[in-house]
Amino acid sequence: MMIKKEIISRNPLLNLGFENEYILQSGGLGAVLAHAGVGKTALLVQMALHAMMNEQPVLHVSLNDAVSKVDIWYRELFHDMASKNDSAEITEYWENILNYRFIMTFRVEGFSVPKLEERLTDLMQQNIFKPYAVILDGLKFDESGRGLLLELKELAKKYAMRIWFTVHTHRHEPPREDGLPFSFLHVADLFDVLVQLSSEGPEVYIKALKGQSPGAKKDALLLDPATMLIKA
Repeated sequence: MMIKKEIISRNPLLNLGFENEYILQSGGLGAVLAHAGVGKTALLVQMALHAMMNEQPVLHVSLNDAVSKVDIWYRELFHDMASKNDSAEITEYWENILNYRFIMTFRVEGFSVPKLEERLTDLMQQNIFKPYAVILDGLKFDESGRGLLLELKELAKKYAMRIWFTVHTHRHEPPREDGLPFSFLHVADLFDVLVQLSSEGPEVYIKALKGQSPGAKKDALLLDPATMLIKA
């Protein structure tokens, strides 16, 4: 279908020079780093939509937002990406790919890896949902030590998943030369792919900090701050 072909061709990270179509290998961890309000969740939702298009189930775990708010992210981004197509076709395709998404919410203080695994195994044992990829949105890295991430890495390996995180960086904290904030250095080695979103004036750039293929042709991509889609 034209919708699928058109949207898959706009995979943001594939255009940035990551070799693997789904960017992360099984058991891998990836993260999008940015200041508040720059578009971390929007970028990961866009990546999730690419996986869903390829019939790869995505579990979206939110520690901040209600299911309805997360659903709006998906709905609006999908419609922005597919806007050139017939509305009836868009609606039909949207209904089809929803089978490949499951949204789960936790209160920040109530989140733990054993609780996540318990809810995950409930879904899998009843043949309701088995995720190919997980998005974990809202984890506070400056408060979480390596232990939690090591547990999540083990969980990813155990169930042959890959996990993406949003990482909130602080405006008052200048990054190192490699773009990584000092408050993230204690866990940076656990990640296979790191991507940074940065606003420079009215523009938003996406830059690869770790995991990009050596022969990548692009150092950064320009995003439309209104839609978070790549500018042609």
